[in-house]
Parts: sequence; C-alpha cells; structure tokens
Amino acid sequence: MIKERYELAKERLIGIGREELVAMPYADYFKNVAEFLCLICKTYEEIRDDVYFVRTEEELADANEKLYADVLPEQYGSSYANPAVAEKLLGTEYGQILSFVYTQMRSLIPAAYEQKLFEIVIHLELFLEIYASFAYAYQDTEKQPDVKLIEETIYFFVHDYAEDMTLQRVKEKVDPAEDFAYRIITQENLSDTKYLYKYGEYITPNQVKTAEYLAGVSEEQLRLMADTYTEGYRIGFVKGNKDLSKKKVVQIVYPIGFERMIKLAIDNFEKMGLQPAIMRTPHSIFTKRGTSLGGFYSESPNKQYEYDHREDEALFLDKKMANRRLEVQKEAYETYKTLSSYHAGPAWVEVFGEKPFTPQICPQACKLSRKQQELSTWYYGQLGQLINEYIPGEERSFTIIAFPIPEIGSKYEQIMTETIKLNTLDYETYENIQQTIIDALDTCDYVKVEGIGDNKTDLKVMLTKIKTPETQTKFENCVADVNIPVGEVFTSPMLSGTEGVLHVSKVYLREFEYCNLMLTFKDGKITNYSCSNFDTEEEGQKLIAENVLYHHETLPMGEFAIGTNTTAYRMGQKFGIEDRLPILIAEKTGPHFAVGDTCYSHAEDVAVYNADGKEIIARDNEISLLRKTDPDKAYFQCHTDITIPYDELGALYGMTLEGARIEIIRDGRFVLPGTEELNRALDE
Repeated sequence: MIKERYELAKERLIGIGREELVAMPYADYFKNVAEFLCLICKTYEEIRDDVYFVRTEEELADANEKLYADVLPEQYGSSYANPAVAEKLLGTEYGQILSFVYTQMRSLIPAAYEQKLFEIVIHLELFLEIYASFAYAYQDTEKQPDVKLIEETIYFFVHDYAEDMTLQRVKEKVDPAEDFAYRIITQENLSDTKYLYKYGEYITPNQVKTAEYLAGVSEEQLRLMADTYTEGYRIGFVKGNKDLSKKKVVQIVYPIGFERMIKLAIDNFEKMGLQPAIMRTPHSIFTKRGTSLGGFYSESPNKQYEYDHREDEALFLDKKMANRRLEVQKEAYETYKTLSSYHAGPAWVEVFGEKPFTPQICPQACKLSRKQQELSTWYYGQLGQLINEYIPGEERSFTIIAFPIPEIGSKYEQIMTETIKLNTLDYETYENIQQTIIDALDTCDYVKVEGIGDNKTDLKVMLTKIKTPETQTKFENCVADVNIPVGEVFTSPMLSGTEGVLHVSKVYLREFEYCNLMLTFKDGKITNYSCSNFDTEEEGQKLIAENVLYHHETLPMGEFAIGTNTTAYRMGQKFGIEDRLPILIAEKTGPHFAVGDTCYSHAEDVAVYNADGKEIIARDNEISLLRKTDPDKAYFQCHTDITIPYDELGALYGMTLEGARIEIIRDGRFVLPGTEELNRALDE
C-alpha cells in the first residue's frame, strides 16, 4: 500500500511542473519544491536499485552538492528555505509557513539514503495536500486558501504521524538492529573516501580530509584514540559506582570522517558486552530540538539556515500537541522497555575548529510566543523525567572526547597530534595535584573569583558544609573518564549566598560565539544577562535566553569547577585557537561555572567517591532536592559550562569560617603549595 501511495504521489509531483493551476508567485514556489521532491524520489530509487553508488567519487560529490545547494550560504539569499525571502516573495500571510513546509521537505534527504519509504510518502502527501488547497481555491475563487486551512493541515500532519516517527526514533536510540551507520563503519572500505557519500549528510572538505588523515596514521595512534574514548566510558561507570555488567547497549555519537577510530571503538565496546546503537542527528520537526545534535553528524550546510528554523514548532505547538508528544514518547519507550533498560548512555565524539558563528536575527523566522516557550520548557522537563523512568540516571553514564577538524588551519596535523597527547595525559599526576586543591577547599566556607584587567567577574560561591571531614569531601577529583581530557575539580555549590557577576570577554557555546557575556547571580540564580554580539542589548539578551537559558526565566549555578589543564591552555595559545576550543577542553583551562542542572542530575542518590575513599557529598543543591517533593521543578534538562581563561583571572581563593584566606590562583598562576607543577605549561 505504501508503494502504491508513493507511485501516485510521485506521478502527481511530476504533473505540477506542467500545470497552471496556481497563480504566481505561488506557482513558482510549488514548482521549485516539487522539483526538489522529484530529486528526492530519484535518489531514493537509484539507491534502492543499487545504481546510485556506482558513480565516481566526483560524481557523488556533485550529487551531494546538488541536494544541499539551495540552502548553502551563496544561494540562501534567494531560497524559499530562507523565511525572509519566502515572506518577500510569497507575502506575510504565507511566507513563513511555506518556508517551513519546504524546510520539512528538505528533511527527506536522509530518508532517501536510509530507504525510509513511509517517511517519504507522508511528506509527499503533505506537500500535495497543501498544493491542492491552493489549486482548488484559485480555480474556485481565483484567490488563495485561508491560511488557517494550511495551518490546520500542518497541525494534523504533525499530530497524526507523531506516533510513527517517535516510535522509529526511540528504536534507533536503543536498538542495535537499526544498523545503517554500523554497516557503513564495519563493511565499507574506509581507505576510499567515497564511502562518506553513503550517509546522505552534507559532505565538506573537513570530512574528506579527516578520513584521509585517519587513513594515514598508524594503527597504534588510532588505537590510542579509540582506547582513550572507550576506557573513559568504562571508568565513568566505575567512578560513578554503577554496574556496567547490567547494560547491553551503548549509544555512539560521532562526526562523519572518524569511522576508522569508531570501528576500533566498537570492538572495544563489544568486549565490554555492549552493542552499538547509532542514530542520525535529527533533521525533522518530529525529532529535532532547536539546533542540537543527537546522533552521527556532519556539518550544517548553513548554520544561519538552521538557526532561522530552530523554532518552527511555533506553527503548531499548543498544550494538546505537547500532551500528544508526551503520550507517544511514553508509548514508544514502553514498546522498547527492555532495550531501554539495557541502554548504558551515550559515548560522544565532538569536533572543534570551525570558524565561530554569530547568528543574524531574522524577524521573519518562526518565534515561540511566551506561552509556547513555557510550554516547550514544560514539555522537555516532562520528557526528561519520562526518559529517566526507562533509562535511569543512577544506572547510566557517558563520556565525551573531542578532536580538531581540518578547518582549524594549516597546522591541523600538529594540532591533532597535540590533542591526542592532551587526551592521554598522565591522570595520576593531575589526580595528586587536584587532591591538594580539594583538601584546601574542603576547609573553606566559600570561594571568591575575581577578574583582572577588563574582566569584571566578581563572584562569591558558597560551598556545601562537611559534617565528617574524615569521610566526606566537597569536590570531585575529575580525571579522564566521562569528560576527557583530565583536569578539573568540581562541586555543586550551595545556591543561598552565591552571588555576583560572571564575565567572559569571548566564549564559544554550542556553535555560537558570545562577546562580553555577562551573567549576574543572586542566591545562585541568574537575575540578569547580556552580551555585546548585536547593536542592541535586547537582541543579545534574546540570544542568551534562547541558547543558554533555553527559555527558562532563570537558571541556577549547577556547577563550580577549577580547571587545571594548563597544557590545554598552552596548546590554545600556541596555535592561536583559544576561541576554537570546545567547551569540553576549554572548561579545563580556568575556573568554570555551569548554569542549569548539577553534574549529578538524576543520579544524586548514588554515592560517589574520590580515590582517597571520601564520599563527594555536594551532589545536590536547593533546587535539585525538590525531586523528592516537586519533581517538575527539580530539573531543567540543560547544563552549560562557561569558563574564565587564566589570563582573565585575577584571583581565586577560599575563605574559611575563621576568616582565613587560602589562595589557589593569583594573576592567572597557581599559587597554592603543591600545585606549582601546573605553572610549567604556562611558562612554556
């Protein structure tokens, strides 16, 4: 039946190019989108019939470029995928909604490669239904259809197919049998970069050069990269006092181009008794959240395009839809209840080196209303609790490791070599030095952090009280496990009394660069925020509200940490890539503060110990404790680290109850006795 529906829809699409049933300018829109959908059908059929990949690599690259051409920066200024262009050409009434429709059709590129015929068919039928509405209205009245009819069509499309699409997405997350990427990794000739075009993602020189680089390195170096990644995952379970033997599935998230390393990692995981579940990063309105990643991924063909469509759900989000989404999520996890219980958590590989991106504000893009923002926040809070029922936080762990991409510059290979060394630093050296810092801070009531020069940071961070110093500690001694590389001590600060200003001249958070980011805290919660990215303060505040606060009115300080990896800091300065380092590495290059949930989110009741045998008791704050009485208010489903680099740090010291001052860092250098070794990298 699906095949019949497909053939009927395809035939109808082909006819649009010959018809004159819709008036201009809408006729041009429908013919352009129909032409794109015909290309999707052609791609799907050629892959189905095993004739697509007989092309040369150059031909595959051309085909890849053609699929993404319309949203590339050089053509985005004339594309219907651009809300500003769509509104200009199609009018304010239809521009925004038809731009969304085209964007949703573009989400079919992966479906063609994965041969997901059902997904293709329902989207073709949506497009044809909207086209028919315009055609019928024009034939009857020579006018366009009521925009509410189009809105209802989209609303019920999302509502009716939410169950099918959510069920598929959850299956991809927990079921190793969904092996699209696994087959590419394990069966393709990874020495021939032609394999990159089997994914259906946008392929750039970064992916090609990365794959070529890894094809040329020694087996020993590749294994070192993979072993560090998988061993960090295993140690995370050990340090978190969690039983890995109960688990059978690991979710692997990786950037395209790293397949040779991931192949070795899969072998390592299988030796641990874990099978890989590898899903694609989301493209469709059914699965994506803003611009977040969530599976194997390449580069966005245009980050501005992604940013412009990050809130497209504003077209249909209401309470009924939010409840519908939760309902189908519940049904999906219930369907895969057993597999979910075996899910051990994600193992992430990140990349860094892309040029910093500052988005441009597009007034014509979809915007969540205040009520929708609150509803979205509520939905993701409820979803987090739901997922925790089926994949309990106290039983799962994770790991994250990062490597550079060629875009970082001409010294890419040197930076890669340095990064591999960075990821494999001797953890015992850091563990001993960090224990010295922890021992000192365990005697303190609070910590003061002050900027230097133009940095306006002036923060007071309250620490958890220790009842039995012989067996308890406030800070976790973090080595290379869940967060690779080594180099930090962290705690969940007490909120009451935590106050002041956090200021960073420049920081790169989840693909966006923030200039002069400033957050003000009162009793541990953000009360004010700003950045200087735009001409007006209001636009800067909106950027932070959307991408740091995630539409919450405020967020607490969920973590305070002191990064000790001066080697990483030196690497950043040596190659002039300080602004390109991912937060995973950047957070180790100075004190950092996370806003949102604590580091122990959903696992606060699992006892965690440092190597000295002391229990880390600072796993909660006043908000996370609400999980026992008011779970809806206990979590925010976000955790964003913001680092003050050493060269912007004037002082970091602890104050005891007796008023004694214990200095840890002064003028960007470690001054606590026993930490002098950390200054060696700074001197170099």
